[in-house]
Amino acid sequence: MQKQLHVALVFNIRPESSPVDKKEVEENGFRSRGEGGAAVITALRKKFLKTKSDTYAEWDSEETILAVESALKQQHNVTLIEANEEAHGKLLALQPDIVFNIAEGFNSPSREAQIPAILDLLSIPYTGSDPVTLGICLDKSRTKEILSYHLIPTPDFAVVDDPNQQDFEKLPLPAIVKPLHEGSSKGIFDASVVKTKKDLRQQVQKIITEYEEPVLVEKFLPGREFTVAILGNGRNLRVLPIVEIRFDTLPQGVNPIYSYEAKWVWDQTDHPLDVLECPARIDNTLSEEIKDVCVRTFQVLRCRDWCRIDVRLDEQGHPQVIEVNPLPGIIPNPNEHSCFPRAARTAGLDYNSMINAVLDAAMVRNGLL
Repeated sequence: MQKQLHVALVFNIRPESSPVDKKEVEENGFRSRGEGGAAVITALRKKFLKTKSDTYAEWDSEETILAVESALKQQHNVTLIEANEEAHGKLLALQPDIVFNIAEGFNSPSREAQIPAILDLLSIPYTGSDPVTLGICLDKSRTKEILSYHLIPTPDFAVVDDPNQQDFEKLPLPAIVKPLHEGSSKGIFDASVVKTKKDLRQQVQKIITEYEEPVLVEKFLPGREFTVAILGNGRNLRVLPIVEIRFDTLPQGVNPIYSYEAKWVWDQTDHPLDVLECPARIDNTLSEEIKDVCVRTFQVLRCRDWCRIDVRLDEQGHPQVIEVNPLPGIIPNPNEHSCFPRAARTAGLDYNSMINAVLDAAMVRNGLL
């Protein structure tokens, strides 16, 4: 029988009005996914960039937090701790056996590393990657530099922190423009794919102004996109069934990317997009190539316990890494299309089993199991 532990679940809870007000979307006229969507997309994009409604997109809903708590309570005693300024004192006083960390943090590119750094200071074991890996992976350029050094394919890129000092003639086109230190498609909109130098300059300036951080300008790859969930460590590392992002289900005329609109606006529970396909319909050769690239990425970046890696095919049909997320989203509702739980379900793991598999991996790594 497995040892019962005192587990602290550390989290950030998303305000109810974020990341998008569903009623507001409906009042702006978006109901169908056919003709007429482009005008609404433009209106929503302007409003989102103005209000930055994606500020808390990375944080978890109450539903997700309670679902994780329920899963952990199947085998352990659980205490919830919000990842705010009081977290250090609460963790110091509580001294849990281990922490299940889903905290995305706030303020600065170090935000995902904040709780793990506190836990390292207090010598409290925790799930997931350490502060160094979390900090590197949140900085898209640092991630890509390390991958490039290890000959793991990733699209050509440049970092722009001052548009007035940038030679835009040297940047790749077509390109996708992303905030340098964000996840959950924050700052990645339909307009993020640019094909002209004029549009590139405008989008770079817009993102720098709105997000107050440097911009990653990355070569836009034309092929299919996949996401890969990885669970475990070392010899017990497990690649879950590959998920494909089905761009043919997006509104007509939009760019084929898994944008903020695609994740949080167009895909609603009362009219969902069938945007995820798992297992992906690919041959064994491509499947093994994708898995190899993702496992090497996991190992090179020294990820731990779990991670989700996004890849996209280049002109020759080969996978290149575009994102690494060592704190993957884990929305429990199957209709809300969260990639890691979708891959787990396809692998035969229900939500509770998936959560406890992550905890078990961390327990084994820390000598607690």
